[in-house]
Amino acid sequence: MAHASAGGLDSTRAVYPGTFDPFTPGHFDVVDRSRRMFGHVTILAAVNADKQPSQSTAARVTEIHRLLPADWANVTVAGWHGLTVEYCRHHGCGVIVRGVRNSTDYQREHELAATNEALGVTTVFVPTRPELAKMSSTAVRALRT
Repeated sequence: MAHASAGGLDSTRAVYPGTFDPFTPGHFDVVDRSRRMFGHVTILAAVNADKQPSQSTAARVTEIHRLLPADWANVTVAGWHGLTVEYCRHHGCGVIVRGVRNSTDYQREHELAATNEALGVTTVFVPTRPELAKMSSTAVRALRT
């Protein structure tokens, strides 16, 4: 598995995992910035045992793919039903990208990052732009109903 330090970041494969129920403008922004930093970014629509998504993994993958600009050639979307680190191992990804909106997000993500680092995969935090910080998938779902 290639780590970010094994070459330039432009050759690194990164994974941006999440439930993405739904995929928000904040998620879109994190992907846009990440695709400029890394050679390839996979948006990983993952299963989280603590959450009950409103759509199947396949439906979320399809929706995210539909939202992406056609010229984002270095971005793909995949579904996954396992640990993100295992996906990284199977697909040669050296970095996990995580968006953080606030100190609460950072605290939770920092603990996960330490575990992932111990398992051989680095986490890069991308801070949410201030104008997007109040947005969450939960809030977007509430607006839709």
